[in-house]
Amino acid sequence: MGKISIDTPLAELTLRKYEKPETYTGRDLVRKFCLSIGLLQPGDSRDVIVDILLVMLEHQTSMNSKEIEDATIKKRKELKLPLLGIAPSNIRRQLLRLRDHFILEKIKNTYRFTENTSLTEIFSEKLEKYYLTSILARIKEYVKALDKTFPKDTK
Repeated sequence: MGKISIDTPLAELTLRKYEKPETYTGRDLVRKFCLSIGLLQPGDSRDVIVDILLVMLEHQTSMNSKEIEDATIKKRKELKLPLLGIAPSNIRRQLLRLRDHFILEKIKNTYRFTENTSLTEIFSEKLEKYYLTSILARIKEYVKALDKTFPKDTK
């Protein structure tokens, strides 16, 4: 039997549509945002990424990973949530995921919102115009190649 090829995407973006955000506040609003852009899976109980983003939104300043970890633990205790996923290695992994989605950037040893801008601007400039556009362009190339390879029979 031959070797099985693993298809590794060059880029990946999961988008989900939920009800309008007017009914949500605080952590629930951040959670729906994380679900909407694929940072969190529906039904996932390991949701420390929500608290990390919530901490960054509340502080609006550059923070190092230890400060983010401490603030995240404090936030989870305040909200009476289980202290799951708060290991320093997992906090760093979640920060990397936020960086991969262009939400945060790392400058020296601190994290901040990309280019110190709002989430609206980050989403518009980075995710929508750059990331999503490049993914859609590549999918269109596949569609054209499929149409060329398997032309529609017009009988």
